[in-house]
Amino acid sequence: MKQILLISAVGSDRPGVTSAITQVLGRYQAAILDIGQAVIHDSLTLGLLVGVDTANVSQQQLLDELQAATAALGINIRFTPIDHDNYQQWVEQQGKARYIVTLLAREVTAGQIADLTQVTVKHGLNIDNINRLSGRISLDGADRKTSACVEFSVRGEPADREALRADFMELSTLHEVDIAFQKDTVYRRNRRLVCFDMDSTLIEAEVIDELAKAAGVGQQVAEITELAMRGELDFNESFARRMALLKGLDERVLAEIAEHLPITEGAEKLIASLKKLGYKTAILSGGFQYFGEYLQKKLGIDYVYANTLDIVDGKVTGEVKGEVVNGERKAALLKMLAEREGITTEQTIAVGDGANDLPMLGAAGLGIAFRAKPLVKASAEQAISTLGLDAILYLMGFRERDQIV
Repeated sequence: MKQILLISAVGSDRPGVTSAITQVLGRYQAAILDIGQAVIHDSLTLGLLVGVDTANVSQQQLLDELQAATAALGINIRFTPIDHDNYQQWVEQQGKARYIVTLLAREVTAGQIADLTQVTVKHGLNIDNINRLSGRISLDGADRKTSACVEFSVRGEPADREALRADFMELSTLHEVDIAFQKDTVYRRNRRLVCFDMDSTLIEAEVIDELAKAAGVGQQVAEITELAMRGELDFNESFARRMALLKGLDERVLAEIAEHLPITEGAEKLIASLKKLGYKTAILSGGFQYFGEYLQKKLGIDYVYANTLDIVDGKVTGEVKGEVVNGERKAALLKMLAEREGITTEQTIAVGDGANDLPMLGAAGLGIAFRAKPLVKASAEQAISTLGLDAILYLMGFRERDQIV
């Protein structure tokens, strides 16, 4: 009959520990039922759940051999016998739903984790694994644009998803962090297309406001833009009103504005990493094609769909050519690009900040409200407000070492 043992090995991380332990176990044809390892600041914790035939070796003999094999490596070995019924209950847990909780911050603190884990307990979720996805952070304070990410793999099914989401949002506000809650599915690291809004997402500006300043109507246009972004004014109506105010603007100002567009923190790193990993990227914007194509060349983006300014005799007419790219059009374009790439919408990611981005965020497999207005942040499935765009890679499950630095 097999005895089930949980073997815990703790000590300094060095080569040969796993080899030494498994060589001993191999001599007794031990079955490895589970295995896991963590290394924190050169300190190793290795766990193995094994099944060993009691006819071949006693528990004490096996312990003695393992201790002898690892003594020179500075490893302490401990055994915990596991009851067969207890093991079977553990096996039956495999069918339970699994989720990923991602904590994003400039710096992770014990208080943040304490409150986050209290929420998981409150909603009946059990933590299986905890991983740091971000790189190690210097303590010298020289770089204030640090990014920190800890990922929790949890098991169970929350009774009230909306209540859980509300609790996480409350913690996000309290600690000035972002907390994402995603179902752990095969699609999480198998998405192939990422679609971005442009204004106030890929760039830290609203291009139409910059054009309005050049036309001398900056205040009027900015007020209309703000109403639209908050969802208090229909996009098509607001767009038409703003465009009319630009009538007569000289087209020569477009190039100057494009050259001075501020790229959002993390955008260049994100796009470079996505390209390296084989993802397609797109700009789906209610802004203007001219500026989208400028960013396309600068960042290496695959597709651009935006509004084309109508220009006659070198002057903006106050209208656009063709169909206006509004919220519904963005969602339709995302679906069209997914079909073109031969993927499902579940394999797409959409990122935006305004109310007109909500249809696109809802259509994507992963919709992310980035530094968004309250209405958009509350409505989107996920939100990032504290870090740069490259934090999206953490939500996709990529570690810092997988990214372009």
